[in-house]
Amino acid sequence: MTRSAIWVVMAVSCCYGEPRVLTLKQAVGLALQQSPELLLARLDEQKAVLEVQAIKEPMLPRVIVGSGLAYTSGMPMSIDGAAPAVVQAKAVRSLWNPQQGYQVAQAKEGVRTAAIVTNAVQEDLALRVASLFLDLERAGKARELALRQLEQLQRVEASVRLRVAEGRELPVEGKKSAANVARARMRVNSLSSSQAAYSRALAMVLGLPPSEEIVPAGEQRGALEVPADHEKGLEEVTSHDLEIRRLESELAAKNLEVRATRAARLPKVDLVAQYGLLSKFNNYEDYFQSFKRNNVQVGASIQMPLFASSADEARASQSEVEARRIRIRIAQQRSKVEAEYRQKWEQVRDTQAAREVARMDLDVAREQVSVVLAQMEEGRATMRQVDEARFQEQEKWGQYFDAGYQVELATMELLRRSSTLVAALK
Repeated sequence: MTRSAIWVVMAVSCCYGEPRVLTLKQAVGLALQQSPELLLARLDEQKAVLEVQAIKEPMLPRVIVGSGLAYTSGMPMSIDGAAPAVVQAKAVRSLWNPQQGYQVAQAKEGVRTAAIVTNAVQEDLALRVASLFLDLERAGKARELALRQLEQLQRVEASVRLRVAEGRELPVEGKKSAANVARARMRVNSLSSSQAAYSRALAMVLGLPPSEEIVPAGEQRGALEVPADHEKGLEEVTSHDLEIRRLESELAAKNLEVRATRAARLPKVDLVAQYGLLSKFNNYEDYFQSFKRNNVQVGASIQMPLFASSADEARASQSEVEARRIRIRIAQQRSKVEAEYRQKWEQVRDTQAAREVARMDLDVAREQVSVVLAQMEEGRATMRQVDEARFQEQEKWGQYFDAGYQVELATMELLRRSSTLVAALK
């Protein structure tokens, strides 16, 4: 086989590879590892950590080494505040700088905010993956039921067509049966398209190529736990809500920004040490009584602003206004969290009741199939009636699956509201 033929075979095998079979927990875990959205949030968190290192005063002093040469005619003068030196070294270390301290604290608060945002992205991502996974799973089950119904409707159509040919049914009944078969076939095709669309959407969220097919593993999942007392759960939700925590972190950072801005009028103290090796050809010996080539100086640099800057005060006032806005947003978020949590908790309760009703309807439909089968053995029912009863049973199965889907989705939305969905799906 030639090399080009080998590449063709590999390309075809990649295009028609085996589908990726995943459980719900595996899908969520894969998304938490390689989802592009989460990776971007983690990069922002790393950037915030590096910002602290950029602002924070280093443990070692800043050391500057240089050299300068100049021709002197007359009395030696300084260049940029320093005499021309063959070698000059200067070390500076801040001893007391309140403004920088507040800026470092503000940057650390930014790290906490970035970590909260990352956790929020994880919770939202887990809910999105779980929702798409459930949609894909529901579409697959609905397609299986639709195929069974199609087979039953085809048998009914064949029976009706035979009765029409024998003159025991009106021709319109045959047309009705054919229309039912066409409608069922169209539903199968529609569910197949929906299944493929959900698979592509899930693959993109998981960071996989859209062409890779995702197939649910068909697992039997246990019910996710929800708080039995919604009032107690409400207290935990409002205290652990990620959006409230993010706003509180932003408020703390804004208050630190106010203090950092106003700290610009406070004095600053730096430790300064410098060394200079002066040259012999800059007329130092002619104008100074004592000349030394090696010179060392150690001391402190104290800077004290005499007048407060109006611009700094205006910036501080702007930050205070922003802090008041954040406080209002926190109060709004608390009310929103309480209302949404109560709504989600009631939705879980309602969907559980709807699932129980769907289960009871399914039991009735299954018993009805048993009754019709028994009547057929006694000669009191036809095969057409049996197929129709089984068709109704499949309909009830579909309603029961949909009710279970609604329960799982409502439970996951409730856990997302309480910021515990990721922990529950791990």
